Amino acid sequence: MAYEVEPPKYVRLAQTLQGRIEDGTYPPGTRVPSENQLVQAFGMSRPTVVRALELLKRDGWLESRQGYGTIVRGRPEVVERRDRRGREALERDESQVPGRLIEVDRVPVPARVASALGLPKGAEVLVRRLLVEEDGEVVELVSSYFPAGLVEGTELAAFEMLGGSIREHLEARKKVRFDHVTERVSARLPDSGEAELLNLPAGVPVLSVLVVACDTSGQALQVVDVLLPADRQELEDTYRLN
Repeated sequence: MAYEVEPPKYVRLAQTLQGRIEDGTYPPGTRVPSENQLVQAFGMSRPTVVRALELLKRDGWLESRQGYGTIVRGRPEVVERRDRRGREALERDESQVPGRLIEVDRVPVPARVASALGLPKGAEVLVRRLLVEEDGEVVELVSSYFPAGLVEGTELAAFEMLGGSIREHLEARKKVRFDHVTERVSARLPDSGEAELLNLPAGVPVLSVLVVACDTSGQALQVVDVLLPADRQELEDTYRLN
């Protein structure tokens, strides 16, 4: 039996708004409705509306203009669609995330994280674990790992949401520079703790996006493990053949 997986609410909203751009409801050069207007029109939360607008901006359908609002650009010549969970995980402002911080602790490094950080088995790392929610539903479990030496002199060990992104915080406090990211996507069954946090029934797998953020020398500064309920995800990419 085949099952159709419904995309997340913000993706469905972005698809609806994109359709209105394509059919001329929102012509190029005009402003789209405000966040408040979209919240009222679609009955969705503000974080859902914001994520939908950011998705359309990223894909080239919309752009922000200072003092004027969000403007319709029209159909991009080539729409490059990639989730880029790594950039999002590194640059999100924790204090603005719809969700909660559930753990900040020093722990033995997990094997796959140890390999990415170049640490020996059993070495101590700091983990910050965040549950991301959308309209009251948990949609991501985000675990960020840092070498113990990189944490000194920062606010990363404090059990409170950071204002601004972790990347900005580390670059300012430790004078490091994030240069590139490698993402590894795999599917697996969650352990019992992960399944409980994500409210997953038995047998439902997760997508694990392992994000390794490095400096210019290739030294890993941060590893983020983003767990997504696999039954709520849709991966899409558009690329040239020449």
